[in-house]
Amino acid sequence: MTENIESLILEQLRRLNGKADGIALDVIDIKSRLTSLEEGQAGVRGELAQLYTSYANQSRRIDRIDERLARIERRLDLVEEPT
Repeated sequence: MTENIESLILEQLRRLNGKADGIALDVIDIKSRLTSLEEGQAGVRGELAQLYTSYANQSRRIDRIDERLARIERRLDLVEEPT
């Protein structure tokens, strides 16, 4: 009777061990996928930073063009004085 109980316990332990091995493999897979997501997110952040830089450069150029246009209008007396 004791042998029967021991064999049942060993069988259950083997099943649990097999399930634990499966869970360990799943965790490894999840970690790998999470790393891929983090790398992708970092790439998107880098691309956004480049877009913001480009936007800032364009805004700076537009500001300089506005200044030049205002100066030309003043020189040609095309600007009405505010009242």
